[in-house]
Amino acid sequence: LFFRTATMSGIFIIAGKRTPFGAFGGALKAFTATDLAAHACKAALVSAKMDPASIDDVYIGNVAQTSVDACYLARHASLKAGVPIGTPALTVNRLCGSGFEAVVNAAQVIKLKEASMVLVGGTESMSQAPMSSYTARWGSPLGTDMKFVDTLMQGLCDSYCGLPMAITAENLAVQHNISRADVDAYALRSQQLWATANSQGVFNDEIAPITIKGKKGDVVFDTDEHPKPKTTLEALTKLKPVFKKDGVVTAGGASGICDGAAAAVVASEEAAAKAGVKPLARVVSYCSAGVDPSIMGIGPVPAIQGALQKASLKLEDMDIVEINEAFAAQVLACQKELGIADAVFNLNGGAIALGHPLGASGARIMVHLAHRLVATGKRYAVGAACIGGGQGIAVVLENAQ
Repeated sequence: LFFRTATMSGIFIIAGKRTPFGAFGGALKAFTATDLAAHACKAALVSAKMDPASIDDVYIGNVAQTSVDACYLARHASLKAGVPIGTPALTVNRLCGSGFEAVVNAAQVIKLKEASMVLVGGTESMSQAPMSSYTARWGSPLGTDMKFVDTLMQGLCDSYCGLPMAITAENLAVQHNISRADVDAYALRSQQLWATANSQGVFNDEIAPITIKGKKGDVVFDTDEHPKPKTTLEALTKLKPVFKKDGVVTAGGASGICDGAAAAVVASEEAAAKAGVKPLARVVSYCSAGVDPSIMGIGPVPAIQGALQKASLKLEDMDIVEINEAFAAQVLACQKELGIADAVFNLNGGAIALGHPLGASGARIMVHLAHRLVATGKRYAVGAACIGGGQGIAVVLENAQ
């Protein structure tokens, strides 16, 4: 972890873009995670007015590795974005914190003076998660049906603690006395805040539309597909709990399974000045932390506390706080534990509305917060996410303008 002192050069996000997020099996289902990352990376470089040849290193987060060429993801995305062959690229996987981790990796190599301009991002195509057979290669005995495994569903279950992610949220609801009414009210809030923000053009600066070829011609996809702005509290209360009888986790109070990508250009203070660009935000500090896997959703609490401590800041100093909405119960537990005021919390809706393409969400939050600090004139923001397996990650940003 690091924080700025009088003698420390700054590390800045100088530009950031994302795709609109596509619903599961929706508009982006034909795009691989590599395709989506390449689109976001190109858009970020254009926004930064940077020659791809100026990039020293590339870090892209991805979790599920759903396409046949996913093992090449960061490398292929960077090459498709025009980054020179001689520039290295690394795919990073800290599960739902992967997009944040890419920013952290960039900050670390810049701090070590191993790079001065880094392309980062996060991407996921959950729609392309395959049904896989782990026995077919070695043959199937006569009369025995070949078994296929839903890799998406299995990936959302932690085999170490034997729990689906949703049950870890149910555990937090019990521990923190969070009711079904609390969860439904929060889910409605997320949808309504996204709808208001979208109607006011809040996401315009961060979204890079994608042109999709269709039977009737090209279609410009420029708006998040998963949100349900017309939902009502009555409709949410009618949904049945999915994982636990009399539980609180429903389809309405959980993050959407989605596709999408986000990318940013991170630079040293010297590199940004030399390029003549005006940064959006300074990376102030970061922290990753481990928690009990059975309550993995509480991970943002120690991560935020750690990031703030390293920067000699307090939660009260944060003008904007965004915690990835894996589940309403989970994010409410974090809000209650930290004492976050509604007035600064997840102000434009979160993953319950937008959706949660696993590797992309952290990068989306970083891009969103950087733009919002500039647009609102606020000083500090912190973004965080819980991580399956029992971790949390947080990054503090400061308005650079």
